[in-house]
Amino acid sequence: MLNVIDGMDVLVISYTAPSIVSFWDISPETLGIVFSSGLFGMAIGALFLAPYADKLGRKKIILISTIIISLGVFFTAFSKNIIQLTFLRFLSGIGIGTMLASTVSLVSEYTPDRSKEFWISFVLAGYPVGAMLAGYLSNIILFKYSWQYVYIVFGSLSVLLIPIVYYFLFESLGFLIKSQPINAISRINRIFDKLKIANIKTLPAYKKNNDQIAINELLNKKYIDQTLKLWIAFFSAFVCLYYLISWIPKLVTDMGLSLELGIYSGIIFNVGAFLGIITQGYFSSKFGLKRVISTFMILTCVLMTLIRYFIDSDLMLFIFGVLGFTIQGGFVGLYAFAARIYPVEFRTTGIGWGIGLGRFGAVISPLIGGYLIGAGLSISQSFMIFGAVAFLSGFTVYVTSIKN
Repeated sequence: MLNVIDGMDVLVISYTAPSIVSFWDISPETLGIVFSSGLFGMAIGALFLAPYADKLGRKKIILISTIIISLGVFFTAFSKNIIQLTFLRFLSGIGIGTMLASTVSLVSEYTPDRSKEFWISFVLAGYPVGAMLAGYLSNIILFKYSWQYVYIVFGSLSVLLIPIVYYFLFESLGFLIKSQPINAISRINRIFDKLKIANIKTLPAYKKNNDQIAINELLNKKYIDQTLKLWIAFFSAFVCLYYLISWIPKLVTDMGLSLELGIYSGIIFNVGAFLGIITQGYFSSKFGLKRVISTFMILTCVLMTLIRYFIDSDLMLFIFGVLGFTIQGGFVGLYAFAARIYPVEFRTTGIGWGIGLGRFGAVISPLIGGYLIGAGLSISQSFMIFGAVAFLSGFTVYVTSIKN
């Protein structure tokens, strides 16, 4: 449910972009800044707030993230100018970036080792489901009302998750055992009761974590090679993915199709994404993460290189769906890849920094896309440039080893 809401709140700006452009008469370059503000917020959240999940607990950070997202999205509806809109997208992004790292870490702990890749992908598949719902609901709301009502509805849906997170989400058992707060035994036993596991009377001996966030552990001798390669893979994947996510609806309308078809193109992209994420998770459990992720990213490069043959054809929307299948499938595999690299003590920090630094690629991607469009480059030329970046991500994953 959290990832469904995430998908809705990230993609809402893409679906409402044509209406916002008309409302304020802004340029593609300015719209690119609005896109990037949310993505920059996600990077800040993943880098500097998500690591506190390893110190304060996954559940507490996820709850804080949900509150931040709800406030940011809801109050976007009341923006009076482009500066306020940009700031509120940045605020929403902080919550979203923090949440993604924390949920992946939590899922990786509560799933069997033999099928961990599938379950991480399964949970993250909520993201494109949310994106599809965002497109569908946006289309209905925009047909009768202004774009502001889209943010009121989506912000209200996010608020509904706050009590659900507070009352029903499990804390990380690894965090409770290793940090050993005062009420650790009772909290662990409440979780064990729900899981029908025998209670414990004492905590296992374990050296408590210090007060420092374990960012330095990512670059120690044991992990530095995997860390740097993971960052490159995330950065490249984010560049390609967020070019497609941010600009597909606008590109479709620029091709002369209606705003409604522009929104539905995004929905089709995310239908493909959902199927790709589930398929990738299944195949990764069977054939290994590296091989599957690399294949998905290289196929993305091939499709984007060949896009010129499908422009203005009836197959264009179908191709967007296939692109969603390959790029999102490969991209989500990186979350499971990161979870395999780092131990539980600083897993959220490792995932968060991979996502956070990668998101700087997402920040520059819409800006580059906006300038390429403004400079008059064709759709096929832009796709070839970003397709090459997808290839780099797949290649980097292929040459990265997993030790854990």
